[in-house]
Amino acid sequence: MRNTARRATALGLTAATVLGPLTGAALAAPDHVPPSLHAPSALVLTVAHGESAATATPLRAVTLTCAPRPSGTHPAPGPACAALRAAEGDPGALRAGDDVLCTKEYDPVVVTVEGVWQGRRVSYARTFANECVKHAHGADVFAF
Repeated sequence: MRNTARRATALGLTAATVLGPLTGAALAAPDHVPPSLHAPSALVLTVAHGESAATATPLRAVTLTCAPRPSGTHPAPGPACAALRAAEGDPGALRAGDDVLCTKEYDPVVVTVEGVWQGRRVSYARTFANECVKHAHGADVFAF
């Protein structure tokens, strides 16, 4: 019994000596957390019928994450991220192709994009005359 008590005491003192420096400040989070390898790029895109984002009720919404790799509920995240990269993350810079012909039918469609692109806040809303014009300006991004 006496040897068991000595072993228990020795084990306790050894544990306190070895683990003691690991408590307190040593386990606290570092003051400087290194930045991620990829700046965040995560967006929520919505589409609605109506004349403005303020009055239209969204019909569909998808998520699009482009860093570290394309993902989200967007049906084609890879091409959508590539198109946004080419536009430097600005949905307003997406241009219609020269070979696209649309009718002049007026059935307004509102698209919104909210989130972060490479660490910068993105807030975009645009009303297109109809679905064809919307697809012409951002086929890879706005096709959902």
